[in-house]
Amino acid sequence: MRTGARVPEDLAKRTKRFALAIIKLVSRIPGSDTGSVLGRQVLRSGTSIGANYREGKRGRSTDEFTAKLGIAQFEAEETCYWLELLIESGISDDDRTRELLKEANELQAILGACIRTARNGRGRRAA
Repeated sequence: MRTGARVPEDLAKRTKRFALAIIKLVSRIPGSDTGSVLGRQVLRSGTSIGANYREGKRGRSTDEFTAKLGIAQFEAEETCYWLELLIESGISDDDRTRELLKEANELQAILGACIRTARNGRGRRAA
């Protein structure tokens, strides 16, 4: 493993930290109709990434594992979309929201790599 690489257990912690940061973000979004709708969407997708990752780790087969991680990856991509809308609409255009967008993109890429690793026969434990 290269220096600075995260160990597999860290992804569960990382996705949970991300979910908590999303919860805090949504609590700061103004209560307008638009803010409420976008807030609910990003809350749903942003908190679902870690939940699906954790479910996948408990999968009984590689197919089950990669299916759940695929859902987590889709949720990460969807979270990017909602965060982009929050930023570009000016509803939540601050450094913290931009950091969350960067993290969502990184999580999406990591999950994709985990899926590829599992499908290439190097096993679920590599993710």
